[in-house]
Amino acid sequence: MNPRAAQVSTGDVAPTRRWATACSVVLVSYRTGPVLLECLASVLRQDAVREVVLVDNGNPPELVAEVGRLAAADTRLVVITGHGNVGFARGCNLGVARTTRPTLLLLNPDAVLGPGVIRAALDALAGREDVALATVRLLNTDGTEQRGCRRNLLTPWNCVVEQLRLASLVPGLSGVNLNTAPVPEHPVEVPCISGAFMLMPRATWERTGGMDEGYFLHVEDVDFCLRLRRDGGRILYIPGISVTHVQGTSRASPLLVEWHKARSLVRYFFIHFRSGWQAPAVALIAVLAQLRFLAIAPVRTLLWMLRKRRGAHPPAAR
Repeated sequence: MNPRAAQVSTGDVAPTRRWATACSVVLVSYRTGPVLLECLASVLRQDAVREVVLVDNGNPPELVAEVGRLAAADTRLVVITGHGNVGFARGCNLGVARTTRPTLLLLNPDAVLGPGVIRAALDALAGREDVALATVRLLNTDGTEQRGCRRNLLTPWNCVVEQLRLASLVPGLSGVNLNTAPVPEHPVEVPCISGAFMLMPRATWERTGGMDEGYFLHVEDVDFCLRLRRDGGRILYIPGISVTHVQGTSRASPLLVEWHKARSLVRYFFIHFRSGWQAPAVALIAVLAQLRFLAIAPVRTLLWMLRKRRGAHPPAAR
């Protein structure tokens, strides 16, 4: 987790537990592809953004050069590079440590923001000191809501339900993801959100200790939400504001992505749910995670190799 607490600027608001009128944005990028430039341009067009920190975990030199030109043209953009691929969680911690504003936005580097999105989100949160973390509606490129945007906290039971697709077979059962549930008319509290768009007061980050760096890729956002909720923090989903999360742009090997996903899932359950009656379920999940890896990873790797030969992009790493 992040041992360093950044100095907080008082330029926007004095009390650190309140939502500010502007924010810092942190992005972690690894072989994201050209959409990174589109993402950064959309962020820099936001009038509610005071600083942008891009943690470069590994991108092609030509893309890094393009990012450098953006940074030269807009002093709000700072690039941290040269440290290699340290993983998403540690990258977030590195990025937040370089920020100074009292409100933070963790944003995936393949998310594209429409005009005024961050301002609208902050306006929706004005005066909501009861809210510790918030997100907007994450959309696929076809306009449908993305899986993982809003979800239940991951438990041994609903993980088994999700993995075995039991919710579609047994009425009343609930899995993890809530994207197929009706979209509420107003902002509502949800148990868990995606790390693709996490908006929070700095006090939330400091209270949780940042991201757990034991997760290299995937599940670190779920772990963050679980720790926050156990500490009494409330998470808000704002359906009236949307962001397009492109996905499918990373050139990272899907074999490694699936391996880290399986490893992170097992780690999460062994940390939080391995005692008492839940131990057998955790053991089952560990087996299911490894079987899923063995079944899915070779297929995705083959598709990735075929797409790479044709010049297309593989499934996203982040």
